[in-house]
Amino acid sequence: MNKIILFLFFIGLVISCQTKVKEPVKEAEIKEGQSEPNIFVMKTTFPSMDGLLISADIYEVNGLKPTILLCHQAGYSRGEYKDTALQLNKLGYSCVAIDQRSGNNINNIQNETAQRALEEGLSTSYLDAKQDIEAAIDFMFIENENQPIILVGSSYSASLVLLIGKENLKVKAVVSFSPGEYLKGIQLSKKVKDYTKPVFVTSSQKEIPQVDKLEMNTVNGFLYHFKPLVKGIHGSRVLWKSTKGNETYWEALEVFLEKVKNEFS
Repeated sequence: MNKIILFLFFIGLVISCQTKVKEPVKEAEIKEGQSEPNIFVMKTTFPSMDGLLISADIYEVNGLKPTILLCHQAGYSRGEYKDTALQLNKLGYSCVAIDQRSGNNINNIQNETAQRALEEGLSTSYLDAKQDIEAAIDFMFIENENQPIILVGSSYSASLVLLIGKENLKVKAVVSFSPGEYLKGIQLSKKVKDYTKPVFVTSSQKEIPQVDKLEMNTVNGFLYHFKPLVKGIHGSRVLWKSTKGNETYWEALEVFLEKVKNEFS
């Protein structure tokens, strides 16, 4: 009974903390012959597992419910996905980009969750951010009417999403940019064996051996390890327009997302 009461309290807190403001965005690239997508960005907040408020941007396209959760790398914020989310919108996916408590700023977007954590004297290690991602999954699950999501991570969060996504029933697939042994006290390579969900992993060219060391394999799912022929860069920045060869990463990711949509929805 106590667990039920606590759960209902958490759901009520989530709903009460949402402060959405829709703003139209027209930055997505449109190919010739395509109609212009109806894109809005909505800023919102919701509580982490310990009550810390998490800031997030919802990138909504054509009124579709969000299905992709975007988690940033060390020292960054939700701004890491400022352009990437719009590109995903163009592909037909609504997304949520969050500020985890371990981070700072990027692309002129400050990490508000990290600021609050420091003000409240909370620890901001990589593992401390795990609860933020888990809370964001719960938030999205409610937002999209209980449909499993695709979980995306970059650098340290690339490791966290692999760890979280394996057992979380609200996650149907995982995308991991530059995962590695970043989590103190946890050997990721032991935790990610025998995955039962679709997994996409990639990195810069020089990080390929690091990803290979995880020795991942899948059961009832599939593993797509994209090994770039271009130099690349660390984390999800491989998708940025400023990264040479970004289009090759995008092509691989699109193949993966399409397969998940057609075979694992």
